[in-house]
Amino acid sequence: MSESENGKPDTGATPEAPKPGTEEVEPTSAEPASDSEEAKAAAAARAKAEAAAKRAAAEAAKPAWEKDPVTPEWQEADQDPLVQALRGTHAEALQSSRLFAGDLVVEVAREEIRNVCRTLKEAQGFTLLVDLLGAHFPEREEDPFEVVYILYSLDANRRVRLKVRTAEDVDVPSVTPVFAGANWPEREAYDMYGIRFEQHPDMTRILLWEGFNGYPLRKDFPVEGIDTGAAIYPEFYGETAGPVAGTGTGWRPPEPPADEESESASAETAGDEA
Repeated sequence: MSESENGKPDTGATPEAPKPGTEEVEPTSAEPASDSEEAKAAAAARAKAEAAAKRAAAEAAKPAWEKDPVTPEWQEADQDPLVQALRGTHAEALQSSRLFAGDLVVEVAREEIRNVCRTLKEAQGFTLLVDLLGAHFPEREEDPFEVVYILYSLDANRRVRLKVRTAEDVDVPSVTPVFAGANWPEREAYDMYGIRFEQHPDMTRILLWEGFNGYPLRKDFPVEGIDTGAAIYPEFYGETAGPVAGTGTGWRPPEPPADEESESASAETAGDEA
């Protein structure tokens, strides 16, 4: 067997030509992206552009006080429809009305707060008492205390804040006849600030015991505390220790009802012994 020029044995067979359609294709270094990949890239670009447009629209829709970090200023709210409606019903009750960052704040005469709350609830739809709290401004010589009422209208999706000024020895009309949920918040305002509410059904302390010496949330209450003790444990504290006697409302737990059967048994025993 003879060898060919390339060193391989020569078998005498003639190499076959490749069949049509079976030619080998030289591999390429990189193939073009498919149509599906192009569609995905285009969809991602559209989504990104839409998200950017939404962010820009939301930023443009913000009020000025949200775009600018500068602290907003108080604005007069005499032209507010709610204020005008209240003035039509309670002309002398509204002492001031202002807006701060979109929130309406109305200062009301102390003796008219219950009537104003009733009008807001029954005529204006502010049916929810969100909160009621006290505040103390010792630098004010006249009426250093405030009661703040936060009302909410579910229909209008709006809050209104009412403020009432008062002094330590002046009662504020209770709004429990209008909002039953004001019962405990008014008791807390009394417990923490000493603000009393006229016609409240149970004007007693709610967090501290009766006779506690002082009101802890007043600005002039000592930070280090005071010798309050605990008058409810007389077996541990002497007469001069603990709270100052007579500073509470005088409320005490009611005596438990006597057992009629026990009373009758005691009477029979006494008769037998006699």
